[in-house]
Amino acid sequence: MKKILRKFLPKKLFVIYRFIKKQLRNIPDSEQVYFDANSVYEGHFNVTYRGVRALKCPFDYVMYQMLVLKMKPDLIVEIGADYGGGALYLADLLDLVGKGEVHTIDVEDKVGDLVKSHPRIKLFLNGWQKYELPKNFKNVLIIDDGSHLYEEVLGALKKFSPNASYYIVEDGIVDELGKFKNQSPIKAINEFLSGNSGWEIDREYCDMFGKNATFNVNGYLKKTK
Repeated sequence: MKKILRKFLPKKLFVIYRFIKKQLRNIPDSEQVYFDANSVYEGHFNVTYRGVRALKCPFDYVMYQMLVLKMKPDLIVEIGADYGGGALYLADLLDLVGKGEVHTIDVEDKVGDLVKSHPRIKLFLNGWQKYELPKNFKNVLIIDDGSHLYEEVLGALKKFSPNASYYIVEDGIVDELGKFKNQSPIKAINEFLSGNSGWEIDREYCDMFGKNATFNVNGYLKKTK
């Protein structure tokens, strides 16, 4: 019954239905459980790693460590350094793997000394358009956490995917949140996949906690050939 209502009721009405149902079960306010994409989105602005600001959905943090330890990449390229918490997390994961580098890219320097001093991290400040993948790395993971705008996401996909082993396009959740209005990462992903048969959506990660229960909606992309 719940699945049927979720499918046919508008989102706000379903939330009201769920609230009323809990009230009828006499669950105290202090024990109520409620969250959705909007509440997780607001909370992710407060996430830090080793004290460094790191804007990531907690679901994706869990999946990143699983993917990195499984993939054991020689190089992780992160488009969008921000304050560097994400790069620091990835570099510490590579310490566990025992190899690899993180190349984190941005157009301005907000990265602190803790991040810059990590021996596995290299910071590039000329944007992804001027960054060139080194040819001596074979197993490459790309994470696009840049502008999230359709044209830039698609441009980066076309530039880096030929030499990538795995590609993560972050923050397709903006569609669910009503942002960007058809200029989002999902539009770029769809266009890219329509012209690249050697890539597919990795549903193992996209759907681990529920259908696209990730900020990276349809954004975990694996190379198939």
